[in-house]
Amino acid sequence: MFEFFKIEESEGIAVATFERLPVNAMSYAAYRDFDALSRYVEASETIRVLILSASAQSRAWIGGADLNDLLACDPEMRKERYAFINEILPRFYNIDRPVIAAINGPAVGVGTSIAGMCDIRVASSKAFFAKPEIDRGVVAGGGIQLLRVGMAAGIAREMIYTARRFSADEMKSAGFIDHVVEPEQVMNKAMEIARLIATKSLPALKANKICNNAVEGLSWQEGYKLTQDFSAKLTGGLDAKEGIKAFLEGRQAKYQNR
Repeated sequence: MFEFFKIEESEGIAVATFERLPVNAMSYAAYRDFDALSRYVEASETIRVLILSASAQSRAWIGGADLNDLLACDPEMRKERYAFINEILPRFYNIDRPVIAAINGPAVGVGTSIAGMCDIRVASSKAFFAKPEIDRGVVAGGGIQLLRVGMAAGIAREMIYTARRFSADEMKSAGFIDHVVEPEQVMNKAMEIARLIATKSLPALKANKICNNAVEGLSWQEGYKLTQDFSAKLTGGLDAKEGIKAFLEGRQAKYQNR
């Protein structure tokens, strides 16, 4: 099913480990694997949260575009490539489950953008981030992901204009990274968060992820009304009632995903 991903599932948590040696560069085939991953998660009735990691053998978490694909591109070929990517990355961004980026190596170019598409970002203290597109003579289109997650605009523009490497600590200070830990603790921290998420009702997780993505660009009132519509639908399910009963009875909820 997958060429570059190894998938491990346990107790509602799926860990997708990316390996396209040496630097996990994003080729056409790698993008197709991301498309397959998105479909795989959404088709599952047991996965509640996805962790995106990279193999220990990879020199990067995601190392940017495969430059071999780009070297021969003319403007029309570049547009065709963008059309291909535009079919795939939105699907990954809109996976209806929480996605945790366990960034255990450098995230470069589209790698930084994909990190921005995840819900939560845990990074190794030794990881770095870069948007080198300007040094390739093109625009860092995925730079919008830096601003979308609340990164300071000036720092985001510095990253795009200079193409320099930013440390994990710099990216945390700028609002892009949520947790910076020692390299050996990246997966532990990601799993800690994932285990808590995995205790929640699957219908509620799906609805919250859909709403979190959908409210971007809406006014606060439009977004609030959208969440109310989803909450009203969930209220008729068993899990909503179970969550209330469990709280009132001082016990752990036993969700049936209904």
